[in-house]
Amino acid sequence: MTSSNSPEHVMVSLEGGQSVTAMHYAADGPATGGALILAHGAGAGQRHPFMVSFARALAGFGVDVVTFNFPYMEQQRKLPDRAPVLEACYAAVIHDTRTRLASAREWLFIGGKSMGGRMATQLAAAEPQLPIAGLVLLGYPLHPPGNPLKRRDAHLPSVKRPMLVIQGSRDTFGTPDELRPVIEPLSPPVTLHVVDGGDHSLVVSRVAARQAAADADVRQAAATWMSSVMRTGGATPTPRP
Repeated sequence: MTSSNSPEHVMVSLEGGQSVTAMHYAADGPATGGALILAHGAGAGQRHPFMVSFARALAGFGVDVVTFNFPYMEQQRKLPDRAPVLEACYAAVIHDTRTRLASAREWLFIGGKSMGGRMATQLAAAEPQLPIAGLVLLGYPLHPPGNPLKRRDAHLPSVKRPMLVIQGSRDTFGTPDELRPVIEPLSPPVTLHVVDGGDHSLVVSRVAARQAAADADVRQAAATWMSSVMRTGGATPTPRP
């Protein structure tokens, strides 16, 4: 399913008089009553085809989806801002989204691609009072490529919300086998969805038909997981091996 609606552009105010652009992909079809805020990765903003296609697909499943640019991307700078700036921006987008969307006040999921997902987990870990129903992480960057000892998981036990991690089997930022011992002890249980043959961007093949099938599977997995969390009142689905 894919939404055909054009997204609504919103300016989100930040501290210090700055602002960033957000885009709201309205739920298209039977609404689930939930909303997802999705942050981009380090190298590409919210208008990257991956972000746009994923947002449109989830909107097609009845989810309100909000994407946004971090300040450095909004200002067309190459290097990401420091984590406190990224987290403060994410928190501002959450506040703005909950103010505007009834679905976000009912069931709010946050997450993102790579760095964007990591910022979502860091914010959730640092702010236990935030009303977050769960997190959707697309290619979690457990460590930099080639540097498995530089781990980015110390904060994960403090997230304490349901999480879905969608990870390519050949992700150089952390394979599913590297992730499993990290997430297995976490509570509530984490759902790991493995994209067979997928890299860090969840690309499995240059063959369009194969990639389209993989993309559809990822989007369906995210929509099904969110629906299950909402249906069970916050309990997580059984993790997928």
